[in-house]
Amino acid sequence: MPTEKLTEDLLKRLLAASSPEEYFHQDETLDLKLCDYLNELLAKHDGMKRADVVRASKLNSTVVYDIFGNKSLPGRDHAIMLAFGLHCSLDETQRILRLAGVSLLWPKNRRDAIIIWCIQQGYTLDECDEELWRLNESTLFNTEK
Repeated sequence: MPTEKLTEDLLKRLLAASSPEEYFHQDETLDLKLCDYLNELLAKHDGMKRADVVRASKLNSTVVYDIFGNKSLPGRDHAIMLAFGLHCSLDETQRILRLAGVSLLWPKNRRDAIIIWCIQQGYTLDECDEELWRLNESTLFNTEK
């Protein structure tokens, strides 16, 4: 995948353009779909299969296969769980959230701050949920659903 320009740089170019079309002619927009990005992440992890993502994310296999197949988009918690299943970095997790059309993890939010910290530490979904539970926040994997 080609190297992408920083969002701040793109915003400067957009604001400097005399029209949206001028900006579009610079080929700066990116129409990346979540399913394409997930498949790219999966390919990045040699030997990892969708079934491994299902197990590590604790999501229903139909849900995971539908997301990978571009049949549906995940909600916010499911997108985060999917990121844990793919062993994503914080940047990769934020991109999954952005492509899913949900809010990014925000360090000013207590629950989000815990999740960010867990991702940065390389925690699994189970370890993150233990930390959320320990700090009296709702877990990602809810057995009551």
